[in-house]
Formats: sequence, C-alpha cells, structure tokens
Amino acid sequence: MLIWTKERGSIMPYQTVNPFTNETVRTYDYATAEQIDRALDVSHRLYLQWKTQNIADRAKLLRDIASALRTNQDELARVATLEMGKLFRESRGEVELCAVIADYFADHGAELLAPAALDTRATGSARILKQSTGVVLAVEPWNFPYYQIMRVFAPNFMVGNPLMLKHASNTPGAALAFEDLVKRAGAPSGSLTNLFLAYDQVGSVIADPRVQGIALTGSTRGGTAVAQEAGKNLKKNSMELGGSDAFIVLADADVTKAVELAWRTRLYNAGQVCTSSKRFIVADSLYDEFIEGLKKKFSTLVPGDPMDKGTTLAPLSSQKAKRKIQSQIDAAIAAGAHVEYGNTPIDMPGQFLEPTILTEIDRDNPAYSQEMFGPVAQVYRAADDDVALALANDGELGLGGIVYSGDLSHGERVAERIESGMVFVNTFLSSLPELPFGGIKASGYGRELSSLGLMAFVNEKLVLTAQEPDFANGVGALAIM
Repeated sequence: MLIWTKERGSIMPYQTVNPFTNETVRTYDYATAEQIDRALDVSHRLYLQWKTQNIADRAKLLRDIASALRTNQDELARVATLEMGKLFRESRGEVELCAVIADYFADHGAELLAPAALDTRATGSARILKQSTGVVLAVEPWNFPYYQIMRVFAPNFMVGNPLMLKHASNTPGAALAFEDLVKRAGAPSGSLTNLFLAYDQVGSVIADPRVQGIALTGSTRGGTAVAQEAGKNLKKNSMELGGSDAFIVLADADVTKAVELAWRTRLYNAGQVCTSSKRFIVADSLYDEFIEGLKKKFSTLVPGDPMDKGTTLAPLSSQKAKRKIQSQIDAAIAAGAHVEYGNTPIDMPGQFLEPTILTEIDRDNPAYSQEMFGPVAQVYRAADDDVALALANDGELGLGGIVYSGDLSHGERVAERIESGMVFVNTFLSSLPELPFGGIKASGYGRELSSLGLMAFVNEKLVLTAQEPDFANGVGALAIM
C-alpha cells in the first residue's frame, strides 16, 4: 500500500473551498475500483491505437486544444481563482502559458521524435526509434492547476502516451475543466482521464501493468512514497519536489533593479511557487539598502478579492496552507529570527498572510532548511561571492535560483557554481516550453518541458540492420561485452 498520509477514510476529500470567502462550494466522491479499471482499459486501448496513427493527427488535435484554451481563457481562469485564490490576471496568464506549451509540442513534436541515425562500427545501419511506452500517471499539485497538467500532457500526447491524472484535493474543479476542454477539442476518449484517487488507490494504479510511467510534482514526502511504489514495480518516474531557491545579489549589482526583481519573484502567486526565490543572499555592502527597498515594496501590497483588478495580494490557497506557513514563521522567530517587516494579522475573512521579511536566521534555525511556501522572504548577508555560494548550496534542495549582477559574465560565473537544476541571471525564472524544467538533490530528478521532457517516457529503441550477418565481428563484439 502507498503510504504518505492517513488512511483514506480520514484524509481530506476532494472539495472546492473558496480561500477568499472560506465557502465550501462542492465536494466530490472518490473514484470506485470499477471506474479506475474502466479508465485504465480505455487509456490502454488508445495507446495501442496511437501506435499505428500518424503523429500529424495528434499535432492537429493539440493545436485545437491550444485554440480552445484561448477561447475559454476567462472561464478557466475563474475556476482556478475560485479554487486556489490566485489573482485573476495570474490565472489568465497561466491558461495562456498552457496554450503556448500545446502549440510548441504540436509544432516541434514530430521533428524531435524523428528517428536518429547513429554512426557505428557494426555492420549495417543503426538508428534510434523514439516510441511510446504506455499510460502515464500524473500526480499534480494545486498551485498552478492547469500548467502542472499541461507540461506533462502535451509532450506525452505527442509521444502517444495517454495520461491519467490524480490532481490535488483542493482543485477538483480545475481538473474536471481541463479534462472537459480536452474532450470538447476533439481528443479521443482516454487521452486525458481525471480520477479522484485516494492515496491508497494511487499505489494500485502505479502497480497496474497498463501504467508505464509516473510524473509527480509535490512534496518530498509525497514524492518519496510514489517513488518507492514506482521502484517496487519497476516503473520509470520523474519527480519535481519543490525548492528553497536562492536569489544572490552580487556587490556590483544595481540594488534598485535587484529589489524590483526580488519582490516580484517572491510574491507572485502569493509566494506559492516551487521556483520562486525564497532566500535572498545579499552582498554586505548592499544589504541595508536591499532590506529597505524590499520593505517598501512589500508595504504596497493590497489584499482583497482576487477577481478585483485592484487587488495585488491574493489569499493563500487554503486554511491548511496558511496555518503551516504561520507555524514556520513562529518557529523561526522562536529560534532567533528577526522580523524586519510583516507578520501582523490581516483583518479579512480569507486566508491572507501579510508579506513578511525574516533576517538573522542561523543554521540551527528550522527556517534555514525549510521551504516556506508563501509570501515570506529570508534575507542573509554575504561578505563575498564564496560566502554567498556556500549559503546558496548549503541545503538538501536544488531546484532553481537567480543571480543579479552588474556584470553579466560575473553573474554567469557565479550561476555556474550554484547546485540546482536551473539558474537565471538578471531575470525572472522563465517557464517556457523550450526550456527544461527540473531540479537536483531532494528537489527531484528528471526534466519536464523541452526536448528533455518530451523524452521522459519514451522508448529509445535501437534498430541495427545488416544486409548479411557478420558472424566474425558479431562474435568479437559479444566477447568484449
């Protein structure tokens, strides 16, 4: 049995709770064993059908899905904002990004999946075929309820791997809306199937021989449990498990520009982003000015209805999320952290948390090694580049990072020394379909998006063709092995 929480009877049900009003909108039932088996059967039969279908047919369908996303952008955005609270304009941007991803893989999938010839000393010709492997299970979080699906769905749709979706329990409406849009755009039944799975059911799906891959974005605890189950069943898997990304401000940086980038990267989506900068490591000579600038920016945020254009601070996704990060703040303060700004209650009914700046965090403080998934910035002093890098690399997580410098070559040299899957110099972290997304260490393994993500669940099969058997050379090659 898959175990990373309590038994099914006592875990949180799938339900939509508006984090701005605290209203429970709808609750959903778990999938039955019969529904799961039927869905797997439909998806597996589609996998077999797709093996003989021209990839151009799927490319056309994926373009139709991109078009449908744009046509229904506002409707989809409202669902996301209702369920997890992000600003409506951010939800609209997420839907557009999904359309961009779909277009990219529709345009480039066939080329990237074309057979590749190999130079070889063997007799005859050798090539690598890039073939589908079977149904893929995606286990996805709530913070980007559409984008998290699309970055797994689009490449696997082109490959010919149908997708089963187990979404977060607090974004069931977004899961259903995405599934419905794919169907209405003309994709065949089984292309993407949402199932409201309990945690123990996830293990059963992973073990099913019709499932050949598992992609998870989530917590380290959840990733560990799923990876164990996948390993036990010899199923390939990819893991994106969050991060506590460093934002290094070098001594030659324009501190005003660095602050302008810093507050935006920390507070986008109310700070609920795996790759948002969470630890700001600032050159000693710029530290005081950086702190004052960040405080000024944080003070301008306006909490309110996330559907309102005037709102600039959204609520957190749930009461549970707010309680967790508040407990982390409290523990950090108890261990000696200093509150430079924030950490005062917001007198509104929604799940709001005032943007907070913490300093004087030493290595024994629990906040030093935790991911704080909300509008909280940790700021550290660094005497020089080596100290900054030591701080940045001192941890179990290694997802992304930012370096800000007045000299791009200097910034790139520092970026090369950061232990993470992605680093951005003098710019926001960009999630675009042509850029690989993923981390190292406890932030997971594997990549999504780009040509690397396209190949995540592909059988790269060698085909060696000779006119006549070359027994002498063949036996010699075998003898070397």
